[in-house]
Amino acid sequence: MNDICIVYITSSGKKEALEIAHLLVKENLAACVNIYDNVTSVYKWDKEVKEDPEAVLFVKTVTRLVSRIKETVKKIHSYSCPCIVTIPVADADKDFADWIINCTKEG
Repeated sequence: MNDICIVYITSSGKKEALEIAHLLVKENLAACVNIYDNVTSVYKWDKEVKEDPEAVLFVKTVTRLVSRIKETVKKIHSYSCPCIVTIPVADADKDFADWIINCTKEG
């Protein structure tokens, strides 16, 4: 199972999230991307506390593709410092894991 992971990415909104998701799936870098829209983020930037709406992406993929995912996302992301965090998956249903591996074979 150690090849399966989730990549957590925040974006400026649903439109940008969909653009990222479609590209990652089309390029076989992800088997699936879940998008959670209308998330409120409170964060510190330039020594100020800010609050903004965002959309969150959960990218289902394999660890060998994470560096390519980061490169791809950074090329099209509107943020100068996008949140791209990899979460390892300790356990997953075998059929589901196999599906992710098969969907990303050409990536």
